Amino acid sequence: MIDETRALRAGRGWRWWAVLRLSIVALWLVAAGTAWWTAPRQQSYDQAGADLAAGRVVAYQWGDRWDANRRTPWFGTADLESSGTLGPLFGWRTPDGRVWWTDTTYFGEVTTTGTVHERSYAGPGAIGIAQQLQAAGLEGRNGVLQPLGQVVAGTGLAAAVVIIGVLLAGPAPVLGTRWFWFWLVCLVPFGLGLLWWLAREHPWAHSGSPHTGPRQRSHGALGFALGLLAALLSSMLLLVLGQLLGDWWVPRLDAG
Repeated sequence: MIDETRALRAGRGWRWWAVLRLSIVALWLVAAGTAWWTAPRQQSYDQAGADLAAGRVVAYQWGDRWDANRRTPWFGTADLESSGTLGPLFGWRTPDGRVWWTDTTYFGEVTTTGTVHERSYAGPGAIGIAQQLQAAGLEGRNGVLQPLGQVVAGTGLAAAVVIIGVLLAGPAPVLGTRWFWFWLVCLVPFGLGLLWWLAREHPWAHSGSPHTGPRQRSHGALGFALGLLAALLSSMLLLVLGQLLGDWWVPRLDAG
């Protein structure tokens, strides 16, 4: 009778961990998919004008640099920042949620008519975009380029809370110490360390899996080193893939 009760409790515990693991993976998928879809991608000056003329601009922003320091962990992209002058960078969001940007310094041909306050803009290219905004009646759509960035930040925060809770209060890890997994989860880009933890570590494994002795567990120093190495290699891989596949498939996280 006692053995049956223990087995029943073990079964309920396993189902609880399974639901938690699936929930974390779902959060990761939402964050990763949203970040990839809304990542700023560079477009030509002419394409910016075409979207303005067709009214395909839901929101826009002016800026002179991309600030990568404000991006959210794992999936965040840089924010478009301005020092006061409008331009030379112009970013816009289309109805499908995609975000685009162009450098108005580079344009084929533009005619300025004096219909906007030219001193506020960083050159004739920016003035030309401002005139098209005015002509299309879209001047009032100046706003946030990536409103779904809050979704990414929220899912990342939720995942972080779950991770810390399990690492601190959950069953002791088997393959590595708590610090080993902490560094891997925090340092490996895009939350891939989290996925590795979910796939390999106790308590996600079945209770019948063989447990490794504590002396054989990987320690925090190794996790820290592996996390830094993974971050370096992922940056190099993204650079190569970006060159091979283009900005559409591998958007640059610094957007600039």
